[in-house]
Amino acid sequence: MNVLVTGGGALLGQGIIKALRMSTLPHRLIVADPSPLAAGLYRGDRARLIPMASDPRYVDVLTQLIREEGADVVLIGTDVELPVLAAHRPQIERETGATVVVSSPEVIAIADDKWLTYEFLRRHGFPYPASCLPNDLDAFLAAASFPLVVKPRVGARSVDVSVVHDEADLRRAVQTLPHPIIQEWLVPETEEFTVGALVFDGTVFGVIAMQRVLRDGNTYRAFVRAYPDITRAVAEMARALGPTGPANFQLRRTARGATVFEINARFSGTTPFRAALGFNEVDATVRRLVLGESIAPLTFREGLILRYLNEVVVSLDEYAQLEATGALDRPRSETLTSF
Repeated sequence: MNVLVTGGGALLGQGIIKALRMSTLPHRLIVADPSPLAAGLYRGDRARLIPMASDPRYVDVLTQLIREEGADVVLIGTDVELPVLAAHRPQIERETGATVVVSSPEVIAIADDKWLTYEFLRRHGFPYPASCLPNDLDAFLAAASFPLVVKPRVGARSVDVSVVHDEADLRRAVQTLPHPIIQEWLVPETEEFTVGALVFDGTVFGVIAMQRVLRDGNTYRAFVRAYPDITRAVAEMARALGPTGPANFQLRRTARGATVFEINARFSGTTPFRAALGFNEVDATVRRLVLGESIAPLTFREGLILRYLNEVVVSLDEYAQLEATGALDRPRSETLTSF
């Protein structure tokens, strides 16, 4: 099986690669990214350079790459590619015969836009953080209390997120963003979770919750336990959302219950954490969508995950070849850190 993973320079793309390597599925791994400096490019069997998702050539180049490499499935490793590939999935699949693992444009839109996420949660009766857009700020402040959070409606990894403690700071923060959303600061801070769900045809095939600590917007410590209240709540949300395959829910456990503030309709940066504990959603997704296998509900063992840095050593000749030609066969990189 030829598996194409995009976003070889992203934490998400590299996590998908790690989970795939933990799988028993026989596969040839093609890794794509716009930059020859992406570490993930040198951890597959084949490396290819592609344009940025914002480039008008992106879909055509990716489609041609899928044909040339004979890719059977495309696993998406960056957020910015999701709306583009959701919109063009029927065309790409028709022209290549490959399976593009991406949810519908409607689901991607809900997950991509934090205001649409808020409206989805409110419409379905799930707990949600009190939220407003700038045009309703005065009415919102009449009922809200500080601190509040100002963030982009579309964004990830805590980029451009501000916690403000008074009205002056709030109005300054709102002015700095082109499309902000203002939200309640959820407490307690120590009760933050990242929760993955795997859904096919409206059936939830597993939920895994991790109580996490963030660094630079990413999970770097996670306690993985059963958390039955969290997993039950997220299973209900996942069924209502209806993604194709993976979805990830960021939440805090508040007095109202599992209160979600962000949804990602994709694999997660913690995907390799889950796979290491037996919850390999990449493996299950490929088996279900590509091989047509029946899959059992995913289970996991409990544990503590501690993320650490690693290094990849690449020859200058291979880097120069990839930069010059846009393709590299069987990269011979090695990891520098041995533990």
